[in-house]
Amino acid sequence: MSTIKFVRLSALALLFAMMVGCASTSDPADAYKGETGEQIFEKGEKAMRDHSYREAIKRFEALDVQYPLGHHTEIAQLQIIYAYYMTDDYALAETSADRFIHSHPTNPHVDYAYYMRGLSNYFQNMGVFERIFAVDLATRDLNQIKKSYDDFAELVERFPDSKYAPAARQYMIYLRNTLANHELQVAQYYYDREAYVAAANRANIVVRHYQGAPAVADALVIMAKSYRALQLKANEQETMAVLQYNFPNSSYVKEASQS
Repeated sequence: MSTIKFVRLSALALLFAMMVGCASTSDPADAYKGETGEQIFEKGEKAMRDHSYREAIKRFEALDVQYPLGHHTEIAQLQIIYAYYMTDDYALAETSADRFIHSHPTNPHVDYAYYMRGLSNYFQNMGVFERIFAVDLATRDLNQIKKSYDDFAELVERFPDSKYAPAARQYMIYLRNTLANHELQVAQYYYDREAYVAAANRANIVVRHYQGAPAVADALVIMAKSYRALQLKANEQETMAVLQYNFPNSSYVKEASQS
């Protein structure tokens, strides 16, 4: 065997040994076996206070597996949600929150799980760049944004008096406006390409489903101009009447009147 092949085989053997070693120590069922449930929990709490979130996750997951009916296990499951969130692992934070909601629907802190699920879905739609700089989310895929909105809406509906409800309502307003802006951008895209039927239909979605959103005025403008281009006089007049009633003497009325 040549020296090069021997080195390669040795490296592979070392890598395999490291993988086996990692696998044997990463199983929560085997971690911290020499400690009681109370000790695992207390050290996990200390790790949280020290912002050592990955260590906290390991301990709380070990507690969850080794002592599933323990006194502190439900608290540990809530802490896992926050720890994943603080390490920017929003997908696992969402999964952990969802698991808690379905496993402990009557827990007095389940409203927190709903709130964290909403936040996790919100931030899953944003990369590092977007979190640092202001970026219009309406230009991105909005699947997670819609899920986030639904999470906050469910929290507000189920727990209107929750201490997290006011913040959830504010997120809902912002996310609703984001969804409206997205529909408006699609409508503008179609209008610019002279696809007037599609433009009017998408703008109509904004008017019908996002009343009160800032995008509604612009959507009415696109509707009026699209109907004019399609020579649908009755539709145009009706849209202009709505626009003039809700936004009298505004630049929107003037813009909509222009071809």
